[in-house]
Amino acid sequence: MSALTRAHAETIWRAGVQAVQPQFCLPRFISQHIERGDPRFDFSRYARILVVGAGKAGAAMSAALEQALADAGVDSSRIQGWVNVPSETVRPLKRIHLHPARPMGVNEPTPEAMFGAQRILEIVQAAGPDDLLICLISGGGSALLPLPAEGISLAEKQQVVRLLHRCGATIREMNAVRKHLSRVKGGRLAERFAGRLCLTLIISDVIGDPLDVIASGPTAPDPTTYADAWAVLEKYHLLAEVPGSVRDHLQRGLRGEVPETPKQLPLGPDGQPRVAHFILASNRQALEAAAQSAASLGFEVLSLGPYIEGETRQVAEELAQQADCWRHTIARPTAVLSGGETTVTLPPNHGKGGRNQEFALAFLHRFSAIAQEHGSSVPRDQQERGASATRDRQKCEAADAGDYWEGILLLAAGTDGEDGPTDAAGAFADAEALKQAQTQGLDMTDFLARHDAYTFFDRIGALFRPGLTETNVMDLRVLLLQPPVQEQPA
Repeated sequence: MSALTRAHAETIWRAGVQAVQPQFCLPRFISQHIERGDPRFDFSRYARILVVGAGKAGAAMSAALEQALADAGVDSSRIQGWVNVPSETVRPLKRIHLHPARPMGVNEPTPEAMFGAQRILEIVQAAGPDDLLICLISGGGSALLPLPAEGISLAEKQQVVRLLHRCGATIREMNAVRKHLSRVKGGRLAERFAGRLCLTLIISDVIGDPLDVIASGPTAPDPTTYADAWAVLEKYHLLAEVPGSVRDHLQRGLRGEVPETPKQLPLGPDGQPRVAHFILASNRQALEAAAQSAASLGFEVLSLGPYIEGETRQVAEELAQQADCWRHTIARPTAVLSGGETTVTLPPNHGKGGRNQEFALAFLHRFSAIAQEHGSSVPRDQQERGASATRDRQKCEAADAGDYWEGILLLAAGTDGEDGPTDAAGAFADAEALKQAQTQGLDMTDFLARHDAYTFFDRIGALFRPGLTETNVMDLRVLLLQPPVQEQPA
């Protein structure tokens, strides 16, 4: 194989994302259940088919569902729907209204999303006893389905979410709080449904695919409590910072003055569960497809799995250290693939970026230090200049990485095409990125300290901007390695 290129990594990443596109996985899923004779998918049994939902994959899921129902012979006049989606993904459909709930890069609740959530609740509450409800859920659904509890404003809920993001709260912790500040999350949406059956179709963006955590589980029983939500705010020392209305609501919940989220959902007239959940796609499928693509390009494949989590910088530095070991033991070009989702703890004043951009920057920073330790990142004449070379290194963390950086390339990117409040999905870390940083005199340590990875990679032309993908199964990192070139004897 010739030199590694960013195109190699992008091809592998796109193959993973393609495998979890709704237009492929949703129709296949429905046709399989029809072929098996699953009575829940006998659409002739229902008076109407109501479709609701929220998420980054919502538009593509809705379009795929309309086509799948048409293929199953369902008269479109029996279908009615409303799904909250990112504005850029809106398109005209026959029977399902796609509601523009927020623009790209604004991954938080908006007034438009709240309006749509109210409409969704009205559709669910108006269901008749013979109606089928299909709920389409995907990553980003929590922010796209905001309907705050009585006495809490949208702005106040936004403040809580921002504080939790800033503190690096996990998705489980964040959603435990969200569910107890909402009228639709934590199973409350399904609780309002009096129809015959609710089928919830899910594209998962959470490690382990927990039904109650994905999009804050609007149709799933919720094992968390008001006490859990309070404990999260206490853990991150946020009780004094959140609005008084939020503290008051949680305290009322602790006293039993407002209902808990449902711990189990009601059964139907036949004694069977009224709600059924199905995972259509997850990070695991994306990793498997990426592995197949890498193998087809001639790479050996090592998959670290879909369960990678932790503080972004620490995980990235550990991967850089492992990469240095791996490349000295491999015999052939190798693709190391990993999924999951890391977190970033932010100070009050921080720069611009997302977890994948920060991951790439932390990897670049650490591997540059490793290269220096091997004495190959600073040219010999600079090493001999002593203090002058030290100043050069501090200015740009690493000078020319030379041969040591050749054969190392990382792409870290979100499968949804978004990474934080930016227009990028992630970034590349490779020899070219380091060279450009050196040329411009950029200090990686400074950018990392300010959590300003977007600005860093934008300046050196290493941002990855694929656009919205209309799916979301967390992150996909592609690390490409080649064995070092063996020095020839003189």
